[in-house]
Amino acid sequence: MIHSSAQRRQSPIRIAVTGANGGYGRTLLDQLRRLPDMTAAQLVDPDVEGVRRMLVDLGVAGGDVVVVTDAAAAVAAVDAGRTALIADAAHVAWSHVDVLVEATGRIDAGFAYADAALDHDVHVVMVSKEVETIAGVALGAKARERGLRYLPGDGDQPANLLRLVDWVLATGFDIVALGKSGEYDLVFDPETGVVNQNGVEEHAPALADLLGHGDDLRATLAARRDAVSGLKRAAAADSCEMNVVSLYTGATPDVETMHYPVVRPDELADVYAEHADGGILESTGVIDVFSMLRLPGEASFAGGVFAIVRTGDDVTWEILRGKGHVVSRNGRYACIYWPYHFMGVETPLTIAAAFEGTATTVESRQHTVLAARASTALAAGTPFRVEGHHHEISGVAPVIVAPDAGKIAPYYLLSGAHLRRDVAAGELVRFDDLDGVHEPVASAYRSGLALGA
Repeated sequence: MIHSSAQRRQSPIRIAVTGANGGYGRTLLDQLRRLPDMTAAQLVDPDVEGVRRMLVDLGVAGGDVVVVTDAAAAVAAVDAGRTALIADAAHVAWSHVDVLVEATGRIDAGFAYADAALDHDVHVVMVSKEVETIAGVALGAKARERGLRYLPGDGDQPANLLRLVDWVLATGFDIVALGKSGEYDLVFDPETGVVNQNGVEEHAPALADLLGHGDDLRATLAARRDAVSGLKRAAAADSCEMNVVSLYTGATPDVETMHYPVVRPDELADVYAEHADGGILESTGVIDVFSMLRLPGEASFAGGVFAIVRTGDDVTWEILRGKGHVVSRNGRYACIYWPYHFMGVETPLTIAAAFEGTATTVESRQHTVLAARASTALAAGTPFRVEGHHHEISGVAPVIVAPDAGKIAPYYLLSGAHLRRDVAAGELVRFDDLDGVHEPVASAYRSGLALGA
């Protein structure tokens, strides 16, 4: 067996994980058990008993874990080689943390944890993309000022896509489009005519005749869209992640809601071509999300990431097409893709980069904002709450738009706020429309805007 068990550092990297009792936290904690030079020193979550049960499931001995109710007890636990379980942010012992992994998914708590970590000279790995869309520019600037690392966490699509972009640019390509597949594939069974999206089924027999893209790609895409119109394919989480990528790359969406074409992976280079070449793009250098269409038993894109590039020499790219690479029919575009995102399984890569300084905090800018467009007429007094697995807000749709000098309210700043005036259907929600906005995060957003796009 080949395995990773060598102790590469004299002392393990001490990691704090906030929002530990979630899916991301679990995948990270499971992987950390395989790495003797990293340790989950402090785990923060209001549900400390839930975290304890999860650790038992992962095979952590009960004696290696202790619930603490003040920072001094957290210090003692870490010094004794135990994992401190913490319910209250005030009880984190920052002196005994090297790297924070922020995974609460909540803008109020997540921002407070990241800001406090930087105040205590602790590097930050940001997994909470909701926080990143609003305060990431400001937090990154603060980290640079203090000589610290603030990095998006490998394993989630934004960081994975940014790594792919680095590779693509370093090899000399021009990027036409970049993005990811949606979280859940459309799995079509030709025998039954049923398409399944993560357990939600739709009778869509028309897809049987649409598995190839034919001579008119855009017509095929329109027909596929109509065939699965009963399924909700777009998610706020997708828009949130692509907004994060925009902050770091300057890429913008071709349309504010993104296209979400229903696509087979071998079609990607044709689909994300310019309109004049038969593709769907009116502009280039764009971010987008597609819904993967596949048959039962076919491999998934697994929420992976892609970049569409311009090709070069015809002979070179015919050689590469012959090796199975995705090249457009006219040979002008190619798709480079990584069909995976392993959540916390990959995050130790970022933790090590933050601690060792092998990656620097990349300067991001508020090139776009994830905004909220009213899906229906909203009355004054309407409250907003973030709900569900994909962190949606009822009554508004997420869109990626230009920041508009800070008048537009970021989507997740609506969380916990309410309308002070009526907002008509189709209008963007603005700061002036809201009461009860979480001011520390709003202030961080404005600070990030002041740094310039």
